[in-house]
Amino acid sequence: MAKRTFSMLETFLIFLLVLMTAITVALLSLLFITSGTIENHKDSGFPSTQSSPTTVGSTASQGPAHTNGATITQAPPVVSTPEPPLFQNFSGYHIGVGRADCTGQVADINLMGYSKTGQNARGILTRLYSRAFVIAEPDGLNRMVFVSIDIGMVSQRLRLEVLNRLQSKYGSLYRRDNVVLSGTHTHSGPAGFFQYTVFVIASEGFSNRTFEYMVTGIVKSIEMAHRNMKPGKIFINKGIVEGAQINRSPSSYLQNPESERARYSSNTDKEMVILKMQDLNGAELGLLSWFAIHPVSMNNSNHLVNSDNMGYASYLFEQEKNKGYLPGQGPYVAAFASSNLGDVSPNVLGPRCINTGESCDNANSSCPIGGPSMCVAVGPGQDMLQSTQIIGRIIYKKAKELYDSASQEVTGPLVAAHQWVNMTDVTVQLNSTHTVKTCKPALGYSFAAGTIDGFGSLNFTQGTTVGDPFWDTLRDQILGKPSEEIKECHKPKPILLHTGELTKPHPWHPDIVDVQIVTIGYLAITAIPGEFTTMSGRRLREAVQAEFATNGMENMTIVISGLCNVYTHYITTFEEYQAQRYEAASTIYGPHTLSAYIQLFRGLAKAIATDTVANLSRGPEPPFFKQLIASLIPNIADRTPIGKNFGDVLQPAQPTYRVGEVAEVTFVGANPKNSAENQTHQTFLTVEKYEVTSASWRTVHNDASWETRFYWHKGLLGHSNATIQWHIPDTAQPGIYRIRYFGHSRKQEFLKPAVILPFESASSAFEVVTAW
Repeated sequence: MAKRTFSMLETFLIFLLVLMTAITVALLSLLFITSGTIENHKDSGFPSTQSSPTTVGSTASQGPAHTNGATITQAPPVVSTPEPPLFQNFSGYHIGVGRADCTGQVADINLMGYSKTGQNARGILTRLYSRAFVIAEPDGLNRMVFVSIDIGMVSQRLRLEVLNRLQSKYGSLYRRDNVVLSGTHTHSGPAGFFQYTVFVIASEGFSNRTFEYMVTGIVKSIEMAHRNMKPGKIFINKGIVEGAQINRSPSSYLQNPESERARYSSNTDKEMVILKMQDLNGAELGLLSWFAIHPVSMNNSNHLVNSDNMGYASYLFEQEKNKGYLPGQGPYVAAFASSNLGDVSPNVLGPRCINTGESCDNANSSCPIGGPSMCVAVGPGQDMLQSTQIIGRIIYKKAKELYDSASQEVTGPLVAAHQWVNMTDVTVQLNSTHTVKTCKPALGYSFAAGTIDGFGSLNFTQGTTVGDPFWDTLRDQILGKPSEEIKECHKPKPILLHTGELTKPHPWHPDIVDVQIVTIGYLAITAIPGEFTTMSGRRLREAVQAEFATNGMENMTIVISGLCNVYTHYITTFEEYQAQRYEAASTIYGPHTLSAYIQLFRGLAKAIATDTVANLSRGPEPPFFKQLIASLIPNIADRTPIGKNFGDVLQPAQPTYRVGEVAEVTFVGANPKNSAENQTHQTFLTVEKYEVTSASWRTVHNDASWETRFYWHKGLLGHSNATIQWHIPDTAQPGIYRIRYFGHSRKQEFLKPAVILPFESASSAFEVVTAW
């Protein structure tokens, strides 16, 4: 390639960007925090110098992990909760289900998923929940926990802290090998719960407030499931979901061998797997399902925290089963977990140039006029909210159909196998004569391009296989040059960020990754630490199933459970990697990542099938960093206009509304993030109906309802307003209603610690009628 010279403008821009970056780094270095409960964190959940509790899939610890800035210390004293006696003389499993709020901040925090600057939370559409399922054999000795969480992904820090708290309460009952944490991958949940620098930057800082809220909610859901355990049965069913997804990188998919593609009728996995759980009397307990789809029906212009299409499916299922309960309440739990969704989009109308309307379904996802920023995929609805509900309802309907007809019982033992693996140094045996290795993490140019579900903010293009001197020079000046070793290892990926060679203030990407399989009879749940593409998932399922069969466990059903335990971006096939679209550029351990995972998961499957799980190496323990970069958004005292109080009505409701209209009230507000610290109130709003017979107000909606919206409008110097909307459904009963607002204000007096104070308010009463 010919050497490129820089114009005077480009030279000036490089100088300016280097200068700005230097200033930013200097500022960030002053913003390290040793935050609250993180400071008091005693351990990552696993003893480092003493022998560990007896666990399936572990041998003696190999000693502490020493990483710059990381601390692995002795485990806290174990205070085990006494176990209630379990009824043992039955056929089936002990089953417990639990659901708890894990929403975190809904303001002054970035939303996690699109990595779009300025897409911060400004209110709430729905609550986020952690849904836990505890399953144990009749004698209670072998058990597993599966948790599906309405968050973008599970961070390593989140998992380590959850395991630590479970160990403190239950001893060795719930461990690294038998606890699976899976994110639904909503892109409309709060960020800020990570420890590796790439994700901290994407989160615009670490939020201990949100981290604690999430950890507490996850642990609480497991505690509820543990308490609720009862003898029961599990039934499995499978079916095809039509009309809910497309492949967003079809040109990459076509890179896979034609003979392989010919075995499948679609370039996405359309199969849904569901588990129906009930007690021995037939009473329904819960639903756990897996389906491959990106929860990105809500696009990157959204600012309201919500659980997207998979969350809407859970909402519909739980509302049907928990009649008479408000959303988020009731005993029945329905989880829609993620699967191999890497290249799967819910925006089924496909990519179009938003300026011309023509298709941009090409290898570069680029438009003739405007380039890649004009190429956007859209869903089936009139807007993103309607698209969310349409896709969510399709998923819900299929799950209900499969649930109602499920008759094949799951029987057999429970086994769990787990290892920590250094994914930067895995040797893969391709055949009898050839081996390859994984790489230190790196992100390619097309990573910055984004996808048709959310394009990048800079003018990068998918499918880029050659670097650019301008960006390479800028990177080299700011971060240093990538080594020849990492560049060679990742080919044909042109490296934009050599994250595996960046360690300040902490490593930019994880080296140590979880691999895990849990089997329930003939069902094997493979816990995947990232986003597998469609064909990657198919290859893994096929390989794991073959490994089980080779070792005597035939006809196993293999489920891919996505975004589990630690996040490592994407995993494409070797052939897809060559095209270097977004998913391939985000395959951080290089072109042989999938082959490495297949080898590792086959090893777990063999250990389970041959009853040698106890002989598996534990692997190197991951770090838990003590000091993280704080959010750049300061905590300031809330203030009211002169003569006003928090909760005073600024814009009242109208006297009368018809069904189908929107009731709206604006109040003097306070920052909603305060409510993630002081959880006096469990909702920001209620819609209440006056009951004449009892002369009292009855709550009919809360902020977990999809019919309500809570918008926070941030002003200057601590002033803000809160607007609550109720989109009155056709099912609303005529009568008298009111809207209530619940908040918390931050009071800060000079030289005194801040105090979080609850308040509440109500609108005037208004009438809802069916017609004029």
